[in-house]
Amino acid sequence: MAKMNTGIAYVILIRRPSLQSFGRRRPCGVAIILTSKTVSPCRMAGSTVGFDGIVDGSDINWHHVSPLQFPSRATLQSWSHPTMTLHERIKSKTTRQGWVLPRQTTSFADPGAWTNVDCDVTPLNRRTWSAWTMFGYWFSDALNAQSWMAPASIIALGLTWREAIVCIIFGSLVCTVPLVLNGMVGARLHIPFPVAMRASFGWYFSRFAVVTRAITALFWHAIQTYTGSTAMTQIIRSIWPSYLDIPNNIPDSVGITTQGMISHLIFWLVQFPILLIPPHKLKWFFVAKCVLVITTSVAVVITMTSKAGGAGDIWNLPYGVHGTDRSWLILSSLSSITGGWATMATNIPDFTRYLKTDKGVYWQVAFLPGIQLMLGLFGIICCSASKVVYGKYIWDPLEIASHWDGPSGRAGAFFVGLCWVVAQIGTNLSANVISCANDIMCLWPKYLNIRRGVIITTVIAGWVMQPWKIIHSAQSLLAFMAGLGIFLAPIAAMLSADYWVVQKQMYDIPGLYRAHGRYRFNKWGTNWRAAVAFLISVVPSIPGMAASVDPSIKGTIGDADKLYFMFYFWGYTSAFLVYIGLSYFFPAPETHIAATIYEDSDIISAAEGLDKGDSELGDEKKMGEKEVVSSV
Repeated sequence: MAKMNTGIAYVILIRRPSLQSFGRRRPCGVAIILTSKTVSPCRMAGSTVGFDGIVDGSDINWHHVSPLQFPSRATLQSWSHPTMTLHERIKSKTTRQGWVLPRQTTSFADPGAWTNVDCDVTPLNRRTWSAWTMFGYWFSDALNAQSWMAPASIIALGLTWREAIVCIIFGSLVCTVPLVLNGMVGARLHIPFPVAMRASFGWYFSRFAVVTRAITALFWHAIQTYTGSTAMTQIIRSIWPSYLDIPNNIPDSVGITTQGMISHLIFWLVQFPILLIPPHKLKWFFVAKCVLVITTSVAVVITMTSKAGGAGDIWNLPYGVHGTDRSWLILSSLSSITGGWATMATNIPDFTRYLKTDKGVYWQVAFLPGIQLMLGLFGIICCSASKVVYGKYIWDPLEIASHWDGPSGRAGAFFVGLCWVVAQIGTNLSANVISCANDIMCLWPKYLNIRRGVIITTVIAGWVMQPWKIIHSAQSLLAFMAGLGIFLAPIAAMLSADYWVVQKQMYDIPGLYRAHGRYRFNKWGTNWRAAVAFLISVVPSIPGMAASVDPSIKGTIGDADKLYFMFYFWGYTSAFLVYIGLSYFFPAPETHIAATIYEDSDIISAAEGLDKGDSELGDEKKMGEKEVVSSV
């Protein structure tokens, strides 16, 4: 039975049970302040407080409050919002204190520091993912319009379908290396990416990695949302063909038409509530997306090959480049495919933290290349058939559907549009929104949880950043976004190197949550070894990135652009090796421990878990991990 510490005030918010079974609620609540030295938060009225916070029909929320940080009236109201009227809840949000989240009392954080359940170690009741969930997750992430059109960018360079297939397979396989290495950090320790980065970058420098990842996610969420709006257009025009005839009242300088803006608004409104689903409850959405996208994709392939009387003639296209230029293009295409997954390879712990066991992490080696290959082949076949049917190569599946008229054609266009609407929402969920929400949540845990982070992310990406301008009038910005992989590669590399080689898979989990713990490194909260490795990895690729943004300077950088052709291979391997070398010759002894520390009072040997053959380094009882009490 846990006891409260002497001299600490605790606030208990109790409300009567809601009459949900009768379709109505009668809220009534009271706040009690307890300062007893021996009050137990685990028992009340002879009943044990369960994980869901229910005792004898009453909902209990425990909030640990320092005497020096006693909550304001607005804060207390925000904690007890289930008992408040709508007017009271809105009024409580008019002050900054009204937005304060309940402080997580079972956290490892320093006394007085604020954290919340989404930032802490994943509670046992949220570890719901299995290997099949990871399968659905990768189908949700990889099944999107960009993956369908990936071969187009390779063939357009002058290569053939053979090189496109090779680049897709091996580029994806290379990416599974950091996906597995970094995925294990989340699967075994159940901590999010921003927290994991503190071990290698330091308390403050890790925020640079977090912000870099968040910015990347924002940009890609904006683009994926706009792509989803084009799919929404096909759904609407299949029902009301005159929708395409809506007059445009928006100036050309804006970069979008009236009809396009309506589609964007409708898609954003449809996407918004789905984005609010908690990550640990997403597995059924992944299943639904898999069934819908695969079924529709196969149907599109059958339809196009039937119309064309075969698979077309794209298989016979000659090379457009020769000699060393072709070799460099192949290498560049490989790196581009790998770099396209650089974001996920970096923050994959944000998702693997929800796994029950770590076995699902290994399946990524088969999932990602297989899904990419399947969708890439679908794209090549349909594009080849479109040349026969429509007289030109069409890579975009939505553009293909736009040619389908008549009752049966519009019905087909509806399902294609629905397919890619769901596909883009799933990709936004798995690759962009949750990632960015995790990042900004860990920067401001007092005010932000994942749900609030999702709202901020999708509002900024969908409207503030004006994705239609990014697509139509900022090619240099698109090139810059593609080049952000040069910054993400060393971040992913040092997370892998630190966990697997430098620390030998042994982290002090409580120490990761403490500003002055073993992972602070120095008064600046920066691991200089990570900073040096980052610079060595990034600086050589900057000239090539600059030339991709502004082609006019290409003649002034010599052969530096060649290194940029393989930016991910160079960035990952150089940072990985340099970080290990610096950590070996200039070790930080305070960070080296003999076994993983899961709690302040428990030290569990990694060898013990391996000897028993347990994939989670010992079962949950032996781990003694804390069940982090969730907050509403």
